[in-house]
Amino acid sequence: MAEAKCTCSNPLVPGLVEVVNIIDETPDVKTFYVRKPEGGVPFNVRPGQLAMVSVLPTGEGMFSVSWQEENDHLEFAIRRVGLMTDELHSVEVGQKLGVRGPYGNGFPVEECKGQDMLFIAGGIGLAPLRSFIKYCFKHREDYGKITILYGCRSYADLCFKDEIFETWPQMKDTEVYITIDREEAGWEGHVGFVPAYLEEINPSPKGRVAVICGPPIMIKLGLKSLEKMGYTDQQVISTLEMRMKCGIGKCGRCNVGSEFICLDGPVFTLEQLKKLPPEW
Repeated sequence: MAEAKCTCSNPLVPGLVEVVNIIDETPDVKTFYVRKPEGGVPFNVRPGQLAMVSVLPTGEGMFSVSWQEENDHLEFAIRRVGLMTDELHSVEVGQKLGVRGPYGNGFPVEECKGQDMLFIAGGIGLAPLRSFIKYCFKHREDYGKITILYGCRSYADLCFKDEIFETWPQMKDTEVYITIDREEAGWEGHVGFVPAYLEEINPSPKGRVAVICGPPIMIKLGLKSLEKMGYTDQQVISTLEMRMKCGIGKCGRCNVGSEFICLDGPVFTLEQLKKLPPEW
């Protein structure tokens, strides 16, 4: 895939896109399908890259592109957490949004070829990992066994239900494990937190890359579990997105030590993260 870079003449000026579909994933997460008003995507995106989505005059926010469907549309899974996302959740099909990007380095899809893949996600953390998961399925011959572990507080909070329960388990050499934090009526699946379930599944680190994203406490405990299971720092990848603001390394909000998350990340190996100050 060709390297994707911001193509606008002024990197802070968004391009106009139209919302062509909206899917209610959970009570507070919606997936927005957007494309240029004349058709096609505003830019090409690598798995793991981000874009700034704006609603005038409310503001803008940085979000993972959870999938690019060829030259048809981009998908953003966005959780309602404040003023700007409240406004986004009131948008309807046919309305226009601003989008600029793409930003960030994306997942190392080439370096992972030939490896088994372990994806570990919690809550809305599945959104960025979904782009890599779907890329692996699209290029299935390039990757080995795929294991997906996903957890949320409750069944209602699980995103992409059609994919995690129906589509992905049917894919070749793929295992999907789903857990919720606490027992609830009607749920017959696993109950427990993601890190503990990871150790219970105990996927071998031999020939495998682990990619993890979710709430900070889940990542922290999940990294400890992976280390306990024998994964090296080079075998573990995560993505840091919450700190990014301008996207072009000017505002200084996302710098951690000498690194700018928007320019040098948001994707890092655990080896790289351990070289950064502990504030990440």
